[in-house]
Amino acid sequence: MGGKNKQRTKGNVRPSSSGRAAELLARDGAGVPGFVGFGASTSGDPGYVPAIHGAEEIDNLVDADFRLVLRKLSKRDSVTKLKAVQEFGTMCHERDSDTVKGVLPYWPRIYCKISMDHDRRVREATHQAFEQLILKVRRNLAPYLKSIMGHWLIAQCDTYSPAASAANVAFQAAFPLNKQPEALSFCKDEILTVLQDNLLKETADTLSDPQTVPVEEREAKYVRLLTSSLLALKRLLTHLPHQERESLRERLGQLIAPGKFWKYSKHKTPQVRGAYFEVLASLCEHVPELAQGEASRVCVAVLLSIDDTDPVVLPPLWEAVLHVLSSITDCWSHVNAQKGVLPKLWVLLKEGGKGLATALHPNLLPFISKLPDEVTQPAFNFYSTFFTSLVLGLSSERALSSPSESAAIICATMECLRFCMLQNSGEDEEQKCIQNMLITDQLLPLVGRALGSSHLQAGPLFFQVVDMLGSWEKRAGEKDLFCRLLADFWEELGRLCILHVDQEEAEQGALEGIATLLWIMQNPESAAWRQTTRKKKRELKICFSDLDGKEEKDEELQREPQNKTTFQSDDCSPLRTRHLGELVKQLAKLNMVHVRERSSARHLHFLSLLLRSFSSQEGDLGLGDEALSKNMAVRFLLLKVVTWLKQDGRSDTDFVVEMVFSVLRCCGSGDEKMLILNHLTYYIKLILTQRTRVRIPWLCNVEYLCLICTVFCILSQACAEPAYMDLCQGWVKGSVLGEKLVSLAAELCEMGLRGTPTSSAPKHAHSWALISLSLSQQHNNETLIGKEYVEKIIDRLHATLSEAKGMSDAGNMEPLVSFISDVAANFFSAVRGCLLLASAEDLLFTVFQLCAQDQTVTRLSDAVLHKLRNAFFAGVHALVSFLKSEVKEAKFFLYVAVWVKNQLINSPLGLKSLEVLVEAVQKLVETVGMAQPGDPSLMWRFINSLTPTGEEWTKIRQSLPPQWVKSPLLSGRLRITCDCPCADVWKFRMPARLPAHLCVCALLGQVVCTALHNTAEILYALQWCAEMECAPPMVAEYHKMLQDWDLATKIHTQWPDVNVKMFMCFSSFFPLSEKSVSTIQVLCPSLPREDREALVDLAIAELLNWQEEGKDHRYSVTSCLAILHCCLKEDTPVAEEVLSAVIATIMEWRNSKEEWFLFSSHLGNVSVGELMLSVEMMRFFCWLLSHSSAVLQGAQWDLLLCSMLAWLETASDNLPVFWNPWVQLFVCVNCELIVRLSEFFMAPPSDVVGTLPAELCTEWQEFFVEGIHSLLLPLLVRIPDEFTDPDDPLFPVPVLRSVGKALMYIPVQQLTNNKLPARFVAGQKSNLPAALQTLLNTLSPLLLFRARPLQLAAYHVLNKVMTGLPECDGESDSSRAEEDDGEEPSLSPPAALMTILTATEELLENILGGVPVGEFAVVQPLSVEHCCILGYLLSWKLLLTFFKASPSHLRVQYSSHLKKSRSLHKLLLYLFRLMPENPTLHCQGAEAPSKETKTFFTETLSPSFCNTDAVQWEVPHLACSVYYCTLKDLPAMVRLWWNSQEKRVSSAVDRFTSRYVSSVLSSQEIASVQSSTHSFENMTVKARCASREVIATYSVDDVFIELVIQLPQNYPLGCITVESGRRVGVAMQQWRNWMLQLSTYLTHQNGSIMEGLALWKNNVDKRFEGVEDCMICFSVIHGSNYSLPKKACHTCKKKFHSACLYKWFTSSNKSTCPLCRETFF
Repeated sequence: MGGKNKQRTKGNVRPSSSGRAAELLARDGAGVPGFVGFGASTSGDPGYVPAIHGAEEIDNLVDADFRLVLRKLSKRDSVTKLKAVQEFGTMCHERDSDTVKGVLPYWPRIYCKISMDHDRRVREATHQAFEQLILKVRRNLAPYLKSIMGHWLIAQCDTYSPAASAANVAFQAAFPLNKQPEALSFCKDEILTVLQDNLLKETADTLSDPQTVPVEEREAKYVRLLTSSLLALKRLLTHLPHQERESLRERLGQLIAPGKFWKYSKHKTPQVRGAYFEVLASLCEHVPELAQGEASRVCVAVLLSIDDTDPVVLPPLWEAVLHVLSSITDCWSHVNAQKGVLPKLWVLLKEGGKGLATALHPNLLPFISKLPDEVTQPAFNFYSTFFTSLVLGLSSERALSSPSESAAIICATMECLRFCMLQNSGEDEEQKCIQNMLITDQLLPLVGRALGSSHLQAGPLFFQVVDMLGSWEKRAGEKDLFCRLLADFWEELGRLCILHVDQEEAEQGALEGIATLLWIMQNPESAAWRQTTRKKKRELKICFSDLDGKEEKDEELQREPQNKTTFQSDDCSPLRTRHLGELVKQLAKLNMVHVRERSSARHLHFLSLLLRSFSSQEGDLGLGDEALSKNMAVRFLLLKVVTWLKQDGRSDTDFVVEMVFSVLRCCGSGDEKMLILNHLTYYIKLILTQRTRVRIPWLCNVEYLCLICTVFCILSQACAEPAYMDLCQGWVKGSVLGEKLVSLAAELCEMGLRGTPTSSAPKHAHSWALISLSLSQQHNNETLIGKEYVEKIIDRLHATLSEAKGMSDAGNMEPLVSFISDVAANFFSAVRGCLLLASAEDLLFTVFQLCAQDQTVTRLSDAVLHKLRNAFFAGVHALVSFLKSEVKEAKFFLYVAVWVKNQLINSPLGLKSLEVLVEAVQKLVETVGMAQPGDPSLMWRFINSLTPTGEEWTKIRQSLPPQWVKSPLLSGRLRITCDCPCADVWKFRMPARLPAHLCVCALLGQVVCTALHNTAEILYALQWCAEMECAPPMVAEYHKMLQDWDLATKIHTQWPDVNVKMFMCFSSFFPLSEKSVSTIQVLCPSLPREDREALVDLAIAELLNWQEEGKDHRYSVTSCLAILHCCLKEDTPVAEEVLSAVIATIMEWRNSKEEWFLFSSHLGNVSVGELMLSVEMMRFFCWLLSHSSAVLQGAQWDLLLCSMLAWLETASDNLPVFWNPWVQLFVCVNCELIVRLSEFFMAPPSDVVGTLPAELCTEWQEFFVEGIHSLLLPLLVRIPDEFTDPDDPLFPVPVLRSVGKALMYIPVQQLTNNKLPARFVAGQKSNLPAALQTLLNTLSPLLLFRARPLQLAAYHVLNKVMTGLPECDGESDSSRAEEDDGEEPSLSPPAALMTILTATEELLENILGGVPVGEFAVVQPLSVEHCCILGYLLSWKLLLTFFKASPSHLRVQYSSHLKKSRSLHKLLLYLFRLMPENPTLHCQGAEAPSKETKTFFTETLSPSFCNTDAVQWEVPHLACSVYYCTLKDLPAMVRLWWNSQEKRVSSAVDRFTSRYVSSVLSSQEIASVQSSTHSFENMTVKARCASREVIATYSVDDVFIELVIQLPQNYPLGCITVESGRRVGVAMQQWRNWMLQLSTYLTHQNGSIMEGLALWKNNVDKRFEGVEDCMICFSVIHGSNYSLPKKACHTCKKKFHSACLYKWFTSSNKSTCPLCRETFF
């Protein structure tokens, strides 16, 4: 249902969806019976929505649209209902309230049905629509409330949360919060009725139709209804006022009385059981009398289900349990607690609540508090079993894996234990036994278990124990009982702790657990510790372990108690202090025994933890005796701890630090403190001396690392705590530590330079961290260690980094450089005034050098480079921030400027190296600017040091290659008359590095553009890159980099209109120079009209006075003509008299200075200035032809035309020097003049035609045109012979482009009679004249030459003669037809083109063979592949032009040849790899939305010489153009190819053609029929655009025939259908034959519809003229070769087509007549 797009069965007229079925009902009106509703109704409202218009008066209130939607709501399909509900809600929102009110009588019945729909989306949408209905009708809903309230309340308890939420929102929209109880009270009876029916009467089969609804769906709907109804009952009891609940007691009693209600406690569905227990809990809470009346069944249902551990059921079950215990006084009389309840509870507790401890265990304390004595007797056994079961729950799998489950069990255990202790605080024997059992058998074993379990230690147990002790201590003064309990507890706890400590292999976790417990007891109100613990729980995340995971964990465990020393609570009671102190002393003494006798590291660690927590009691902890020393702590540290550190394998030393500081506090004098710390340092120094002497890698020695870590931790603690610093300040500033650190730094650097393996780098981390700490920390604004030692260390680091920078084996230097970077960054950022040290400034400079070099040079990883940059930024910021006014003394910036300038000018920089260097300098400048925002003097001095001097700028600018001149020179944007370099200069290839000029410009442009001189150089570099031809990829990438930086915009923003503002006096430009001419050319477009007129006046004045002495006449007139031309291009008005004077001056030059015109000159020997004069004259003539041709008179025309032809002859004679850019300019401007003349004489301006000399046009046509093209056409052919390599920088591409443009105006007659050297191919069959064949053989190969302008020129020339070539095959075809033996004739198109196609097909197969048909192959513009594909497609364009111009009978033969050679087959496969998937025209821009989208098929393509911007899309557009022409001119062959392809290819072709081509072709075909001027005798043709039909009407005498031709959607791939119209006077069989003939013609002939109709009409005319049909094809005219039946049988005299007979003989293998079966002679 609802499948609107599915395949329709033939003859099935029924609607495809229930929606349309409903519409059909509405449309049919009275013809369709009424639509019956939803069943019986308790009210008088109609139970249906009438379908007949005007049925009853009340039904007229229902809007027709609403009536249709309500009918849809009765459908069974969920999708239909969902759409209908959504539509209903939208209509309620949009229609007026009066219209919506008409729906209300029918809504209750519909709502009650669809609110219980099985599809949850329908239920949700129903209540959303209901909300819109409520918002529209408001109070008018009141009369219908009772009929919907029951289902509405059930919907609010829907198991699908979004549906329930939507129902609640609708309920709140209808009733405010304070009115909701009243609304429920108003409908309470109806609600109970609905709930009673759902709970007691309904079943799965009564709710749904068993015949149509699956069992699973029926059961799911029933379960959902039960759950929602039970929850609705609870909701009703909760929200009803007390008085209303009392009035419902009787009805509620009727509801719960049946046995079916009580069976829900054992329902198989957890949701039903959970909702049921919620109802029982609500009954006990709100209607306790009713619950008491049903006590027997309530208690059995609740208490005997206590072992239900379903996650959905357990929370409401225990809520019901507690309510039953509170509300029903005799609840235990109805169940057996010892047999039915408690055993289930014990099992549940032993299993840890089966993973539900967080929900179950918080209920245990209120549960046992409600238990009467008869249930708990005997109390000892009860509590023993209860707590034993609780503690066993900690061993469950869930409790072990979940901290929250374990915490819930522990909290419940301790709460219940404290409650039981208070309940049994008496002095009788039983209670004493219970007390002893709780402490000895329950509490202390639990604590002992926690000492061996890390996850229990992390839980709340210790805090709960301390809280319990605090409670007992407060009651100790009131009762002796608690004093006794405390004493017993401490005694047992002491035994427990001693048991764990007094072991040779004591567990580390147990010792740490004891220390943690004692610390918590010492600091009971440590909120910080509790907060830290809670925070750790909240931040608990999953992470992956690594190799250092264990070490990190141990380190964290060791650091935890370190923070505890800051919390010393004064709230600890004296009683606890005494007990705790005694216990700590016992443990300390016991630890000393193990430390002294066995050197136990674990006990020493435990002892350090005790010292941290109880540091005020060192003298009493038993660390030594009087025999050892006056200060026992010092003696113990020196003799035991240090000796322990000396042992191998001691890596865990962090805990020793706190012990050291604890001992230092015990020292009475500074000498003792120095003795301890120097002793540690001296031992390290001793190891250093010994190891260095024997060249042992002492830094890898574990013993040494242990001591290094110890010293590091001592310094860290001293820097973190001022009190610690006071203890060791003398040692920190002393020489022992300073010399040790200097030696350590030297050895670290030496090992790094030796290339220490990377695997050992982590072992050095502590040593480097110690160096970093000693350099980066300050105390009282002074360095942490002595200043002289700091300078020695920095000096050593600088020397090492400088040495590492120059080493080739940089791979092993990474760890060393990384460590030094970290140390430098910390030192620069932390120590104020650090850069005052000369060694620190040198270190910063070395860091900058590493940052400013490419990683291929430094071979540093990204991570190490990032560290170096951080160190560099920190150092520069520290230097600038601190020095302020003393910046003049900072030599760092001078060093950097000199080094950077040297890198730019003298070092070989690639693009990547330049980018890195620029980025480093830019960051340096930015850092300086941020550090000194108000004083830029330092930054400017630095930039001035970077900027080259004038001589340096000139030197590096002149070193740039001159190839950039070529492009602006040829485009007319630059006029330059410098000395012409030799040919080798233009072949120059740039080296692999960037020129220095480009490097400097990139740096200065990105950093700052301030000085005008720098700006000019940057613009010069940008222009050089933009104009550079044949540049290596590096220059292109460099140019793109500058464009990405947007330097041009920055410069123009900073220097707006600088060019116009600086030059206001133009007379200063005269006399003209090369620079002044270039400047005026640039300024001219932006000059006002008055200034341009002034320039024209000055230029003409100097031009007319060209004979003055004292100046270079040739250069002067050249410059004046250039200035004049620039102003004329900008539409500067000049009087005709002035122009005539200029022409007269040129004629004067022709008479007196003929050598200036360079006629018959060798252009290789003339100067650039001489060439430029002729160029400027030609440019002036071009402008005259386009803008002011009326000025020219007879003699002036002769000068212009003769000079033009003479210049062309000169150019043709100087082909070998076409490599010269100025010679290329000479030829290009000459060709431009030829183009202007051709355009002028093709369409002379109307205002000039009358003034032209009488014979001028004739002379042009008869003499000059022939003379021009007789030179241009051979020149086009000679250029590729002279310059064979198109990739050579000397190849004259601009000349080819200009010559090609000029040849576009060559007459066809001159091409036909060309004078090219004869060129023929042996074995080439051709009917063409010799001149035409020579033209084809000469120009066709140029289609594949790898120069796009040459390919286009050859195409345009050949395209002119293509339409006349078929005439040459006409006569030979007539003679060949007479000799035809019947075989299908075949004639080759021009052989030269077919040779090109054959040659390129193999190349295209190599290029496109790997691309599947239908996928777009991207072709790189102007690549070798691009030229090959372009030549192939241009050849096909020519071939299609030739084919289109052919007559019908020749077209058949050409088609046959293409079919045999499979050329068209290959073409189509290639086209579907070259056409883009979306052939939208990319240059159409943002047009109006109403315009149709332009595609490559709607826009014609004419390959242009100038439009180089569209080269990227040239091949795709040309491919689309070829495909379009192929479909248009060869539809039958394309259709045949399409039908022969595999399904994937044919589907892709059909999809693409139908979407983009068919509509264009169909429209054009129909339009051609409409606009056709061809008239047929006895036949009229009409076209219908909308239906794509062509109607042909043929009438002769009494015969009338009408045929309808229908174009398919995928025209022309699909077959054209011919349908029968009216016919008069034609037999049925003949009529069918003619329809079949027309269909055959249109399907198999390669032509238009009009051509097919003409062929069909000729066939019918012949039939009426008496010519009999061929009895094989039943047609007069043959469908392929259009011949008449000529071959007659000698027996039956019937005639046949030769081709039909040939096909008959070859297919039947017989030589008999098809009709009479006699032998055919």
